[in-house]
Amino acid sequence: MVLYLARRGVWAIVISVVAVILTFLLIHLAPGDPIGILAGDRSTAEYQQLLRQQLGLDQPLTVQLVRYLERLARRDLGYSFTYQAPVAEVIASRVPPTLLLMGTSLSIATILGIWIGVQTAVGKRSPGWNLVTVLSLIGYSMPAFWLGQVLILVLGVWAGWFPILGMTGKIGATGFEQARDVAWHLVLPATTLIVVEIALISRLTRASMLEALDQDFVVAARGKGLSRRRVVYGHALRNALLPVVTVIGLELGWIVAGFVVIETAFSWPGLGRLTFEAINARDYPVITGLFIVVTFSVVLANLLTDFVYVIIDPRIRYG
Repeated sequence: MVLYLARRGVWAIVISVVAVILTFLLIHLAPGDPIGILAGDRSTAEYQQLLRQQLGLDQPLTVQLVRYLERLARRDLGYSFTYQAPVAEVIASRVPPTLLLMGTSLSIATILGIWIGVQTAVGKRSPGWNLVTVLSLIGYSMPAFWLGQVLILVLGVWAGWFPILGMTGKIGATGFEQARDVAWHLVLPATTLIVVEIALISRLTRASMLEALDQDFVVAARGKGLSRRRVVYGHALRNALLPVVTVIGLELGWIVAGFVVIETAFSWPGLGRLTFEAINARDYPVITGLFIVVTFSVVLANLLTDFVYVIIDPRIRYG
């Protein structure tokens, strides 16, 4: 197991370095000039050139890349043009809202999605569970941004049950009152993501379970007289979880990035909305820093997924 995880760790380091270099180059080669946005439309060419020199954007791209890698080795992500603050501080201030939204959504969706997938596979001849399967297909087909807009109109605007914008509505609230206010604002964006994620996880779980339930080892377990619960959850589900863990691992890797469309639609002050704002402002340091954070998150999530693979199926360590 140690050798298996060590190989994965080495590849993770190589991928991270390559991803950082490619991210830096692609962002700086993309159309758009942050100087024009920062200086304004009425600024003079002399002022724009001065600003470009101060920000180090007048240097060749290779020089900028080497300087950035040197700063990154010192854990310095640079300085934001737009927010006039270190990029690390700007990103850190947006992490808690995104972790709250994405963590809540993924946790609930994983538990419910796996349970629904198992039940629809076991009860494939039941009209009720067949209806759930159809509903999951509909949920999987719905774009998240469209579902979010529908929830905003129906439950937020027309019914007025939930707030539709921001993370809090009460300034100066503390303790239980603040937690209740945040939870109330969390309902609509979290529900949007939960519906989409449940549909994906449940359908994948169902497909894997249907295949596992037809395997010989499940037939043998039933022949031994094991209980239905032990056969389904102790034997079939464990062998059906590998593709499900893969998808959950991919989703976990993007949990730090946030969901740009959803966070923007609900004005949720997380990393997804920060990405949208930084791209509009052509804030190279913030954009690069965000992509690096996302890259490392995806790599770490893949390492965690590999570790879970070994636990679920020990045969992998010998592959």
